[in-house]
Amino acid sequence: MAELVAPQGHVPDQPAGWRLSCFDELSSTSDLCLAKAEEGEADGFAGLAFHQTSPRGSRGRLWSDPGDSLALSVLLRPDEIERKQPGAWAFIAALAFHDGLAGGRTSSRLRIKWPNDIVLDGRKMGGILVEAGGGNDPWLVIGFGANLVASPAIPGRKLACLAEWTASCQPRAVVERVLAALTHWRQVFRDGGFAAIRRAWLDRSLPLGAPLVVNGGGHYSEGRFAGIGEDGELLLDCNGRVERVITGEVLYGDPKVNALETGRAAGH
Repeated sequence: MAELVAPQGHVPDQPAGWRLSCFDELSSTSDLCLAKAEEGEADGFAGLAFHQTSPRGSRGRLWSDPGDSLALSVLLRPDEIERKQPGAWAFIAALAFHDGLAGGRTSSRLRIKWPNDIVLDGRKMGGILVEAGGGNDPWLVIGFGANLVASPAIPGRKLACLAEWTASCQPRAVVERVLAALTHWRQVFRDGGFAAIRRAWLDRSLPLGAPLVVNGGGHYSEGRFAGIGEDGELLLDCNGRVERVITGEVLYGDPKVNALETGRAAGH
C-alpha cells in the first residue's frame, strides 16, 4: 500500500476541512476507512486510490475497476443533528457526488437514480456504498465509485463514463469537487433538515414519469417514477396505484431491455 506524496515529502494542498490520503493501489478505499474508523480516526478523513484490487459495491457485489476511474471513500463522525435521520445520508452523498461530477454544469443528461446511482444519458456511471457502525461513538463510511475516462466492457450492458460529457475528469480534481460538495450538503442538512435535501435531490433526479423496475426481496414491480416520500422512500406509480419502496434494486428503462442499465461502475 504505497501512499503517494510530493517530492521532498511535501504534503499536497488539502481540500478545506478534509485530510486526503492518495494511494497508487489499495484493495478497497472503503476498507481503508473502516480500519481508520476502528482506530478512532476523526471526522474528515478521505482516501483516494488510483487502482483497487478488491473494490466493493452495494449488495455485496464485487465491482470491475477498468482503470482511470474514481475510487474515493470518506470517514464521517455524524454530530447529534446528523444522527437523527440516518437514512438521509444516501441522499446527501448522492447530491455531493452528482455536483462533484457535474463540476458546476447543469444538464438533463446527468441524473440521480434512487437512491444514489449517477446515470449519464440513462446509463450508469457511478454508485455509492454507505456503511455505518461504532455503537455509542458512531461513524459513517461513504464510498464513491465512478467511471471517469473509460467504462468496463460487460457483454449485454451499456455503461457511461464522465469523459463522454466533460474533459474535466482528472481524479484529484473530481475528488476536490466531491468533498467540497459533501461539506456543503452536510451544512444544508443541518440547517434545513431532510426537506431541503429532498428538494435538491428531486431537482437532480430522473424526471417524473421515468420507467422503473424494482426487483429485490422476492418483490418485482414495474412502474413510473413518482418522486420520493418525506422519509426518502421511492414512490412508484404502478398504473395509478402508488407503491412505496424502501429497498430493492432499481432498474431504469423498459423492462425488456433494463439489463442494459444494471452494469457495474467502479467500486470503493
